[in-house]
Formats: sequence, C-alpha cells, structure tokens
Amino acid sequence: MSILVSVPVLTYNAAEFVEETLESIYNQTYQNIQLIISDDCSKDNTVEIIEKWCVQERVKDRFGAIKIVTVPKNTGIPANYNRCVNASDGEWIKMISGDDALLPNCILDNVKHVLENPSIKVLYSYLKIYRNTFEESNFIRLSPASFPSHIITPQITALEQYQLLLVSDRIQFTPSMFLNKEAILNAGLPKESLFSEDFQTKLNLTKAGFKLHFFEKETVLYRQHEMATNNMIQDYVLKPHYFKTEDFRKEYIYPNVPRDVKRWHQFNWIANQIFRVERLNRKTKFSSFLHYLLTSVLNPFKYIIYFKATFLSKYKENIFYKK
Repeated sequence: MSILVSVPVLTYNAAEFVEETLESIYNQTYQNIQLIISDDCSKDNTVEIIEKWCVQERVKDRFGAIKIVTVPKNTGIPANYNRCVNASDGEWIKMISGDDALLPNCILDNVKHVLENPSIKVLYSYLKIYRNTFEESNFIRLSPASFPSHIITPQITALEQYQLLLVSDRIQFTPSMFLNKEAILNAGLPKESLFSEDFQTKLNLTKAGFKLHFFEKETVLYRQHEMATNNMIQDYVLKPHYFKTEDFRKEYIYPNVPRDVKRWHQFNWIANQIFRVERLNRKTKFSSFLHYLLTSVLNPFKYIIYFKATFLSKYKENIFYKK
C-alpha cells in the first residue's frame, strides 16, 4: 500500500494538546504519510511547540519534510481548512484538529477499506468522545451511537443524502472523515465567508454525486473541553456558534428546499433568538422545555409538513421527509 496520505493538523490556540495530536500521527502504523500543520494565528505558543517537535531527528526520519503553514492574522476555520487541502499532496486526506488524536491504525484501516472498495471517495468511521483527556475514565460515548443510520446505508444515493442534509446536518462524526482530494476539489472547497466548513463540505460532495460511506472501525479520539471554539463542555440549549449560521442557510439551504421547509427553518431561527441571552441558553429543565415549546409545539410549519407527508402521496415520496 503505497498511497500517499496527507494528514493536515488544523491548530488555533492548541498549545495544551497539539503535541499529543502530533504524537498520534507519528505513531501511525501506516508509513506513507505527509504531515502538514496549519496554524490560524494562535495567540499562545502553539507554533513554538510545533516547531520544537518537528526538528527532532526521529520526527524528521519519520516524515521527511513537514509543511508548517502560518498566517499573520486569524482567518477562521473554513480558510484554514482550505489551506490544508491546497497544501496536501496526497491522494487521500485525513484532517485532524490540534486537540484531537488518531488511533494507531486510523490511516491503515482507512486505506485498506478504500482499496477494497474503490468506488468510495468519502469515508466515515466511529469517533471515541472524551472529556478533557483521553483516559478511559473520561470516555463519554461513541459517535455514531449505532450503525447503520438512515443517511448512510448501502441503498441510499448521494442525491438522497444531499436532500436529507438540506433538512438538517445529521452527521455528527465529521472528524472521522477520510477524503479523496480529487473528490473535494471537484465538488468545490467551502466558502470562507460562511460558517461551518464541515456542513458545506458534506453538501458540496453529495450534491456533486459523491456518496458518503461508513465503516465500522474506531479511528479518532475526539476531545470535549472548555477551550474549544465549537465544542465546549458547558451544556447549552444551542451551541453559541448556532447564531453564526443564518448566512449559511440563506445560501445553501433556503434556495434548495420546499417553501414550507424553508419557513420551518426561518421560524425556528427567529424563535431561537431568545437563547442569545446566556442565562436562558444554559441547559436546564426550564430552558429545554422553552426551546421545545418554541421550536416544536408552536412552529406551525411542522404540522403542515407532517400533514403533507402523511396524507399526500406525492409529497410523501419526497426524500426531504424520508424517515
């Protein structure tokens, strides 16, 4: 297996964790790896730690030339993601955040699977989610909790996956993605002005006809901690980054869904503005009930969609409402 796999590490203020991430790549059982590290103008000493780690002789012997990409100002995750793709020379790309880690056989297992299934260009697997550190006492759960799910099965098509994703992002195990570089370039890189490079990538790929696949291996260790920009331990009704997503929906979702689904989204967006108040956004019995009341019970478009899907046969066949 001589396929070159690029492993880009996306970092921002990851000083506490990045060396553990890098060691997990060093310890991969698969050998033909290109290591790339792209830092989005960290304010801490992340880059210093990276540079010190990379000059070790054992590291040089393992990887040869390592690409370290830095920028003079913070540009956001989508721009950092795109820099990583463009810097990758490998046929396949395994992205990893600078606070997560790869299990030792991650690359080997992924490469074996795509070689055995050459039609696959996008592959997911299990995440092991931990709180703060990767000690088994801090293990929370696997993601996904079970497989198969209705969005990744042998029978479903890429178009059907795209249509389901337009309703909601049903894939919460994106950090496990193993991606063919040619596929992502053909589908189009995420727009750097919009939030959520993950969701954009999934929509771009499936719209372009690249089906999302899954194989039942644990490959990535995913860390929940207070310092993460989009992965905070604090329980919220809505993660704070939700309030940055409306421009994304205006461009990607609203033009491509039926009018009542668009109105359902818009009603929830307006109702959810109350949770900008931090005290209300803390997850309590009251705040959870309030969210359910506003976005489920009181959303009239939910009932319109349910009625059409239940009683109108033509509408029922629409993949947007496939269960």
